[in-house]
Amino acid sequence: MPSGKKSYEDQLEALFKISKAIASDNYLEDILKLIVAVTAQVMNSMICSLLLIDEKKQEFVVRASQSVSEEYNKKPPLKITEGIAGKAVKEKKPIVVKDLMEAKDYKYREIAEKEGLKSLLCVPLIVKDKVIGVINCYTPVKHEFTYGEMNILKSIAHQAAVAIENTELMVKTRVIQEELEARKKTEKAKGILMQEEGLKEQEAYSRIQKFAMDNRKTMREISEAIILSYEMRKNRSTK
Repeated sequence: MPSGKKSYEDQLEALFKISKAIASDNYLEDILKLIVAVTAQVMNSMICSLLLIDEKKQEFVVRASQSVSEEYNKKPPLKITEGIAGKAVKEKKPIVVKDLMEAKDYKYREIAEKEGLKSLLCVPLIVKDKVIGVINCYTPVKHEFTYGEMNILKSIAHQAAVAIENTELMVKTRVIQEELEARKKTEKAKGILMQEEGLKEQEAYSRIQKFAMDNRKTMREISEAIILSYEMRKNRSTK
């Protein structure tokens, strides 16, 4: 490890901080920022960045970095088949580069030279055997990453992957719940129109759909308005 070698206790403390953040109610962006900050500290890394794969564009997107280098943070997107990160994705294992200036696969030599980056450890983020991104650690001096250092970064990468997976599952679950709720509202609104205006099911659905489009509203919003209007009329008639 570079100068200022961290002890085993420091490494455990780093993992504890990350575990605590993942278990908190913090937003994913805040968790990822903490992960790269803690990782940079425990690994004595000059720059630590976390890149996720954009499935549509088939590119890596920087999601978190503690780098203050504007040039590094704004570097061009990297295709998932390119560079050291691409190699880590393909091989599903950590990739070590002792000298970035001599690495044929490395795509940002000019930035590395300008920023004084010498060595790199790139570890894939894997969820259920699928690589979703990588975490990079750069050092300011040429460095032989040890087996222990690779293990600590693999542990951090695993925790980051878990945090990302849990967040995505929560989002998907929320979206599904909202879709089901919207369908229920539409079904109820259809029933009201069929009952009150003698419309067939498809006619009632088409009316809600057209009104939503004409007024730039969602079908759920229109359905809720129909239901609310019906319940208000019903409430007045019972008084």
